Amino acid sequence: MDLGLKSKRVLVTGSGSGIGKATARVYLEEGADVIVHGLTGEEVAACIHDLSPLGNVQGLAGDLTKTSDATAIADFAQAQGPIDILVNNVGIFSVKPFEDLTDEDWMRYFDINVMSAVRMSRIFLPSMLRRGSGSIINMASEAGVKPLPQMVHYSVTKTAMLGLTRGMAELTKGTGVRVNAILPGPTWTEGVEAYFDGLAEQKGENLDTIVDNYFKSDEPTSLIQRFVRPDEVARMIVTISASTASNGAAHRIEGGIIRSIL
Repeated sequence: MDLGLKSKRVLVTGSGSGIGKATARVYLEEGADVIVHGLTGEEVAACIHDLSPLGNVQGLAGDLTKTSDATAIADFAQAQGPIDILVNNVGIFSVKPFEDLTDEDWMRYFDINVMSAVRMSRIFLPSMLRRGSGSIINMASEAGVKPLPQMVHYSVTKTAMLGLTRGMAELTKGTGVRVNAILPGPTWTEGVEAYFDGLAEQKGENLDTIVDNYFKSDEPTSLIQRFVRPDEVARMIVTISASTASNGAAHRIEGGIIRSIL
């Protein structure tokens, strides 16, 4: 299917690995020009090396908790031309008891998971509105709708992303600009794999057993009873970003974990 993305300029934050890198890959396969971003220069260079055979990919490192870095990344991206699609993918997660979460923990999660999207969107949304075209995708999570008790801090930031998405979308009324959110379920990224490897070692159990038990005990409502693959999420992101009729919506790709018809 031709999504009409040839020569479109796309910026994907947090694209050095995981869902972000998979998303950059799919955009390149669709003929888009892609700017990737990571926290370190080494991460960005490795990503460009891996993806450059697929098309025109450039990148810059930066810490999106800093306004100066966000501005530098935006300037680098816009030097190539107007950005047609912004994917706010940067985010972190961890498992931590609610009572152990400090004020600093909460502020760090909001700064990375929410404010990074605010900083980038604050730069790109006005220019998209002036042109009357553009698409912003915010990465939320099924945890934003079904908060996880072992990750309350993470869940709350993802709920905030849903509010941010709808609020920004309201600003686009009557224009060709769209703002949507994607809600992945548990996805087998490098970070998740490292977490489960550590858990298996800690418990002295086989990794496959740990993973199987996770869906039986932690996510029993999952209809697919497995982890989502990064490329599956990536294809959803790319398709929704290209859809001219989707705006202000939260699109689920969580394997049916959320027991709802909407």
